[in-house]
Amino acid sequence: MRRVAPIGLALLFLCACARDAETGVQIGSKTFTESIILSDIVADLVAASGARAIRRPALGGTRLVWNALLSGEIDAYPEYTGTLRQEILAERRLSNDREIAAALAGLGLRMSLPLGFGNGYALGMRRDKAEALGVRTISDLARRSSLVFGLSEELLARADGWPALRAAYGLEAEDVRGLDHDIAYKGLIEGAIDVVDLYTTDPQIADRRILVLADDRKLFAENRAVLLYRADLEQRAPRAVAAMLRLEGRIDAAAMIAMNVAVRTGLRSEREAAANFVSAQFGVEAPAAAQGLVERVLRRTREHLFLVGVSLAAAILVALPLGVAAAKRPVLGHAILGVASVLQTIPSLALLVFMIPLLGIGAPPAIAALFLYSLLPIVRNVATGLTTIPRAINDSAIAIGLTPWRRLLLVELPMASPAMLAGLKTAAVINVGTATLGALIGAGGYGQPIFTGVRLDNFALILEGAIPAALMALAAQGLFDAIEPWVVPRGLRLKASG
Repeated sequence: MRRVAPIGLALLFLCACARDAETGVQIGSKTFTESIILSDIVADLVAASGARAIRRPALGGTRLVWNALLSGEIDAYPEYTGTLRQEILAERRLSNDREIAAALAGLGLRMSLPLGFGNGYALGMRRDKAEALGVRTISDLARRSSLVFGLSEELLARADGWPALRAAYGLEAEDVRGLDHDIAYKGLIEGAIDVVDLYTTDPQIADRRILVLADDRKLFAENRAVLLYRADLEQRAPRAVAAMLRLEGRIDAAAMIAMNVAVRTGLRSEREAAANFVSAQFGVEAPAAAQGLVERVLRRTREHLFLVGVSLAAAILVALPLGVAAAKRPVLGHAILGVASVLQTIPSLALLVFMIPLLGIGAPPAIAALFLYSLLPIVRNVATGLTTIPRAINDSAIAIGLTPWRRLLLVELPMASPAMLAGLKTAAVINVGTATLGALIGAGGYGQPIFTGVRLDNFALILEGAIPAALMALAAQGLFDAIEPWVVPRGLRLKASG
């Protein structure tokens, strides 16, 4: 038991060290397509300056990426002036870009000049339904309380979002659902949702089936795209900063919409759209980003195996002695199993977010969360296996003079091995499946193509992650089945098969 705490601390130390393993200019982005394209454009320009550009795409929503910038986990990411003023720095009541820049400077951050386009909010309906109901403006929605709204979580939470819309237009919608932006659009096309929020540079804006409702009371504020970066980057990588700032005023709305459409329709990936833009605008030839299916799957397999292997190995080292302690000391056992059970009930996404302030973004918080999720099945099965050993066997071991440690190693653990192995199998399968969520915080793995496929409505990409994940789970179970003859005594195996 005395070794359990050092092992846990060692895991946290290794994860923390992994945060500093990469050096270079780290470019992050939010989870939507436009933000990823912009971050790739920035990364291409940084790489062309001679600096090492580390891409951290699709890290999460506004607050997660903002906090990553504040903590130094990333060095730069694309943002919008309206989001800065109305959400991130809302309590400061800033009125213009100069005040925003001053507030950012106080936090050790810098803001570029606008990149040349704005991306504000809008509301949209299917054109046929809007025309049938006579809806052309947001004000017209006030008379249609039965419509189903599918709005992004950020719009629902922002002070200038749904609360402001409802107050300004007198909206009394009875059914308002928080949905992923891209899933909401799909629901709109299928008729499951009547009204969605759009970004004004969304590729969906060009879809003739969609009618963008006029913001007749001019509620949605101007939301110009800018780059945020850490002030210390000007000393660490001045050439990279100069390269990034070449983007000021160089992207108009038409160009941004065209890149979004190219990615959305599958014509190009985000990396390819960004590479084409920097080539045309700056004469910079970005390195080829296209990868074949086999190469992509192999890379994601390595990432997924790393997440699963490290977290499961650490969980085994910690959970085995905890399970023994739970079996030997019933009062302590109730406490151990209680804590492990509570950890298991914490939603996966919440646990990942809880880990970010301690371990940053990427693999370390994902490994720590997977480690915690793997504890319960192993601890419980070890404890169950040891407490269900027939008393006569223990009495015989005592009678022949075996010490407690020798009884544990030579009798009890072998007798408990079938239950222990079952716990390991369960933990491994859970671990493989849950590891896909690590992609939401930049940990990679099979979750990356799954979430990209959901965002782009690309079923092939979803399968590219889902099928290998299922195969890895089956392989993990098969591996434990293969080692069973080496772990479980032959007599117990014969008894189980009989």
